[in-house]
Amino acid sequence: MARVKFGAFLAPHHPIGEHPMLQFRRDLDLVEQLDALGYDEFWCGEHHSSGWEMIASPEMFLAAAGERTKRIRLGTGVISLPYHHPYNVAQRMVQLDHMTGGRAIFGSGPGALASDAHTLGIDPMTQRDRQDEAISIIRRLFNGERVTAKSDWFTMNDAALQILPLQEEMPFVVASQISPSGMTLAGKYGIGIISLGSMSTQGLMALPTQWGFAEDAAKKHGTTVDRANWRVLLSWHIAETREQAAREAGPGLMRWHNEYNVGTLQRPGLQLFTSPEDAVEKTAGGESAASTIGTPDDLIKTIKNLIQISGGVGTIIGFVHDWANPENTRRSWDMVARYVVPEINGYIASLRKSQQFVIENREVFERAGQAVMAKIMANEKAAAALPLTGPGRVAIPLVNAPDLQKKG
Repeated sequence: MARVKFGAFLAPHHPIGEHPMLQFRRDLDLVEQLDALGYDEFWCGEHHSSGWEMIASPEMFLAAAGERTKRIRLGTGVISLPYHHPYNVAQRMVQLDHMTGGRAIFGSGPGALASDAHTLGIDPMTQRDRQDEAISIIRRLFNGERVTAKSDWFTMNDAALQILPLQEEMPFVVASQISPSGMTLAGKYGIGIISLGSMSTQGLMALPTQWGFAEDAAKKHGTTVDRANWRVLLSWHIAETREQAAREAGPGLMRWHNEYNVGTLQRPGLQLFTSPEDAVEKTAGGESAASTIGTPDDLIKTIKNLIQISGGVGTIIGFVHDWANPENTRRSWDMVARYVVPEINGYIASLRKSQQFVIENREVFERAGQAVMAKIMANEKAAAALPLTGPGRVAIPLVNAPDLQKKG
């Protein structure tokens, strides 16, 4: 496989109780840090309920992030297409692409929270079909077509974009969780995928089956899918030792699971964690765990395992959370960039080879050392042969006299 890209996914999942303004600002600080550290992509989502997920417009957030960054790609993770008129989505994405200098990635989904669909009066049974319909329309608009279309949820009359994307082809990416709908949609249109269900062990093990859905759909519709455009989500918190990582992340992980996943979303089958230690063990314990709370070496092992299980992916996306405090969270992302990314992509392999070559070939370099010593000895003899230069002054070997002469 080619080198793997790395990115971050901010839902966000912020615990209730902190000033939202400060949360937004801290999130923007994180994007700026990730850009400086060389991460390839940053994603943020769209949600309208639940309290914890409080970015309503990913396009607005990413436009602000674009002003504070230079090179990182900025993806909507994701725009819930059934919530919007397709023409408006297309216009906002084109504007974002221009405002960020051609760094926008158009990520879409059907809508993850049932409470969001309820708020907007949308029947959940229609959401996936509406996402499919909207993608088809938006692709036509991006291609410069003038579109007339009438649906049971939108109407367009001679609609064309005034401005086309800055990129020659803005990347399209669809979210995939548990059902095969996201993968089959990617296969139908030959577009990218971001797998969000891989943070659980079951989701991780299901990746090969999920990719098969995309390939089958691509074959059916005469398109192709590329693993280089497959993004897979993982969660981690990294520190110098496993014990330190567990201390830093355990209490926040317990709160996130108990208060949000179990208490708010009431996900089926989940049980409350009884302690921070229980939270770490059940989330990141064991050889096959999808989450990593530990050292850079632990995360390297997890990523290599994911690549082997999946058959290869293009981008590893880290889930942004508040398990640890802001300072330790930033240090975790820093350590991943410093130690994990170069190990996965082989950036330091040649340095190790160079070091090992020198260690194993000392005898080859002995003649160079002998040449240096020969010069030193020659200079000592030459210095010793010099006459006295004046009363009270004596010539001394050059190698032992930085000032060449010493006053008596």
